[in-house]
Amino acid sequence: MDAKDRIVQGSLKQFMQYGFRNVSMDDIASNLGMSKKTLYQHFTEKEELVAAALEFDIENNQKDCVRCTNTSNNAIAEVYDIISVVAEQLRDMNPMVLFEMQKFHPKAFKRFQQHKDEFILKMIHQNLLRGIAEGLYREDINIEVLAKFRLESMMLIFNPEIFPFSKSYPLMDLMMIIGEHFLFGISTNKGYKLIQKHQLDRSKK
Repeated sequence: MDAKDRIVQGSLKQFMQYGFRNVSMDDIASNLGMSKKTLYQHFTEKEELVAAALEFDIENNQKDCVRCTNTSNNAIAEVYDIISVVAEQLRDMNPMVLFEMQKFHPKAFKRFQQHKDEFILKMIHQNLLRGIAEGLYREDINIEVLAKFRLESMMLIFNPEIFPFSKSYPLMDLMMIIGEHFLFGISTNKGYKLIQKHQLDRSKK
């Protein structure tokens, strides 16, 4: 791994864990065991590094989502697989990260919004179509409305006014509760039984 990649991946880890505001360029250089001079040779300012770290994270997220879609047995399994993958990525994430990005790094937040409103929305839309074709989701659902509803409900877990950062609201639990609630609302009897099987399998772990 070259120096630039080390910086991007190392800074992303720090940003995710401690937030954007609490991590300085000095902190990043110190954590990576490199001089500030080396750091600034690759990134002249923090805003540039935030953008690069976010882009790296988005690319990985998109690859993981596509892989889950291609390897899952059905639409419901796809949702569970993506929740598991994303939850692992967010295990040490500070829930304030999105709030801080929006407030202190608006250009980066705009790129995140694009990723959300284009790629993630498209993935949800495709999953709904897949679920209907497989007989797991009801044919009478309004795909356009529910895709946007699902997208925005996913973002609720990062709103500190709704779910204050505490042990009472683990991100993994919030993702699973909201995701399953959505699935139950759109599923056929066949899909309902499949969700219950996933719940039972999870309870045995």
